[in-house]
Amino acid sequence: MNKMKIRIFPIILLSLIFTGSAGAQTKLASIFTDNMLLQQKETVNIWGWDKAGQKITIGTSWNHKTYTGITSQQGKWSIKINTPAAAKQNYEITVSNGKTLVLKNILIGEVWLCTGQSNMEMPLKGFKGQPITGSNELILKSADPYIRLYTVPRSSITTEQENSKPSSWKLAGPEAVASFSATGYIFGKLLREMLDIPVGLVNVSYGGSSAQAWMSAATLKEQFPTIKIPAEKDTIKLASRTPTTLYNGMIHPVVGYGVRGAIFYQGESNYEDPDLYEKLFPALVKEWRTEWKNDFPFYYAQIAPYNYKQLPPNLEGGKYNSAYLREVQRRSVAQIPGSAMAVLMDIGEEKSIHPMNKEAGGKRLALLALANTYGLKGFGSESPAYQSAETTGTSITVKFAHAENGLTTFGKELTQFEIAGADKVFHPAKALIKAESVVVSAAGVANPVAVRYAFRDFVVGSLYNTEGLPASSFRTDNW
Repeated sequence: MNKMKIRIFPIILLSLIFTGSAGAQTKLASIFTDNMLLQQKETVNIWGWDKAGQKITIGTSWNHKTYTGITSQQGKWSIKINTPAAAKQNYEITVSNGKTLVLKNILIGEVWLCTGQSNMEMPLKGFKGQPITGSNELILKSADPYIRLYTVPRSSITTEQENSKPSSWKLAGPEAVASFSATGYIFGKLLREMLDIPVGLVNVSYGGSSAQAWMSAATLKEQFPTIKIPAEKDTIKLASRTPTTLYNGMIHPVVGYGVRGAIFYQGESNYEDPDLYEKLFPALVKEWRTEWKNDFPFYYAQIAPYNYKQLPPNLEGGKYNSAYLREVQRRSVAQIPGSAMAVLMDIGEEKSIHPMNKEAGGKRLALLALANTYGLKGFGSESPAYQSAETTGTSITVKFAHAENGLTTFGKELTQFEIAGADKVFHPAKALIKAESVVVSAAGVANPVAVRYAFRDFVVGSLYNTEGLPASSFRTDNW
């Protein structure tokens, strides 16, 4: 009996090894997990890796169809599948290379990228010692199986990565939402409420990140040759600000995942060079849209006022006034097709670059999407936008767009206007609201030629349209 066991054991062991290696499941990209949400009514990509020449079959439970593809010589496969209209129904997807893998509890709905730096990354529970107003109640009431959340883990690397670090899709609920982007969640929550369909949010953000870090080496080399691109074996000294490194580790791996659009909250780390940012920002958006092969809507938050001279190396004056970066963002709406900007002039904090009021940003971004992408009507969605200035005698009349029902300060004094004559010296001005315009004058300026509003590093804006959306800082000069 013992001899028989000795003779059979090696045969069984070899059989188990052979079966295990021959029956390995295909590998999916990290973003494809149970509980994921796919973009409705689209042809979306699913991809992964296997041995070269391997046949891959995908089955979808909503239409009982199968889709096939063959792995490339490099070992990658990508298969397009058709998705139905959004529904509050869970589906399954099977992926097989001979051995079947089943993705469960899948929803179909609207998917949005939530990208940027720390004010997008900031979780709903807040950073340590940095709270978010009302977060505890939002977290408490967050359970919703029709909101799905996915966070791409931080990764800063000098070469383009085919896959991101492992993560998983989660159902909205207190534990998941507490650690998810506050701005992203609040945005998605309002979309979910108003559209009454499932919403998926993909958070791709990194605190302190520059625009250059979110762009590819190819784009930077072609359009911005003075920007230094790290070599493959270079040491990354600043993980969030080294050009290309976040694109390589976080954006490139998820390019092609089906999305309806993107929301973006970034710019604080580029405030020192607004002239460069004016070129970088549109190039970033164009690159992402080109890579996704999708001219998706792009809604972004204007950075909130803050006392930037507190940050090392404590730069002050001239271009180091963050109002210049806000100005670039204001003008970028006209440079980036299919974009709109959420203004945050009223929520900035002098001593914290992370405003506690994240509901304002998330909801204002959602209003832009609801109006511009989903066509809902009857409410205000855009902030008053400087349109024109006309000098009459000793005053300048400034007219605003998106103020059809008039402008207001909600009972506060309007004090942030300044006016200058040909000497280029600005004086505090008296400002009077007249419908959708503001008439500005100053006793010491007999012949005004330029006007500015809230054009300071830190300031609390007080000019709104009657829908409660604040006006951006602006200037009419180019001095």
